[in-house]
Amino acid sequence: MTSGLVFIDKPSGWTSHDIVAKLRGIAGTRRVGHAGTLDPMATGLLVLGVDAGTKLLTFLVGADKTYEARIRLGASTITDDAEGEITATHDATAITPEQIEKVLENLRGEIMQVPSSVSAIKVDGERAYAKVRGGDEVKLAARPVTIHKFEITSAPVAAEGFLDFDAVIECSSGTYIRALARDLGAALGVGGHLTALRRSRVGDYRVEDALKMETLNRENLRITPLADAALANFEKFELSEQQEIDLRHGKKIDGVLTTAVAAAVRGEKLVAMVEPAGAKIKSVVVFAEEK
Repeated sequence: MTSGLVFIDKPSGWTSHDIVAKLRGIAGTRRVGHAGTLDPMATGLLVLGVDAGTKLLTFLVGADKTYEARIRLGASTITDDAEGEITATHDATAITPEQIEKVLENLRGEIMQVPSSVSAIKVDGERAYAKVRGGDEVKLAARPVTIHKFEITSAPVAAEGFLDFDAVIECSSGTYIRALARDLGAALGVGGHLTALRRSRVGDYRVEDALKMETLNRENLRITPLADAALANFEKFELSEQQEIDLRHGKKIDGVLTTAVAAAVRGEKLVAMVEPAGAKIKSVVVFAEEK
């Protein structure tokens, strides 16, 4: 089985772990992981590594992402999305697009975000969501995230006291889209939560190129080779034969990088992910030669 990355269009109702388990069976290996989870309710691009491809995931977890979201104003939930119990409601039908836009100005750029309390973040060694479901009150610390884009893409529709609209969000890794919906609703004084979410991009990988889960099987499994997968997101550093030997023996090599991390390749194979080391270059991870 070839090592590399697999791109899946995750359907709603599946957990990211469900997808990993399914791919393990299809690929015939336990070495499968993913670069950033999606909530069960969410759909869209899930990037998975197979065998040596799992080593590449480390460098993709921090990639920027794009989401398509549907936000409902007028109700708050315990999970900040439609899967949680409603905790408060307010009539939001009088909220105007201009009022929403004014608040969005404060939710763009570099912001401090308090993650959703029902999240996988660990608190005292336990997942936050487990503590909340156990009846504990969880308050997570704010953390810096960057919102490159937060734009309304559909006219808000009022119904039964709620106001629904679609938005596209481009953001840094670690951003909780549920928390953006929550904070938008809170700033407008009516509460808010997420009713649908789709991830369309991770770094330079796009959901249009992903496999549909319902048709995934051993025959149509597409594994993007390591070199192709790495070069889609990282600068290329072409190695000589001697440089490859040196990297494989843990030695630093001569060269200049213009980025923090680059893909060191020789021919069509990915040899290592490398980074600057003073006036030289050193490996961060080296990939074994596939037979």
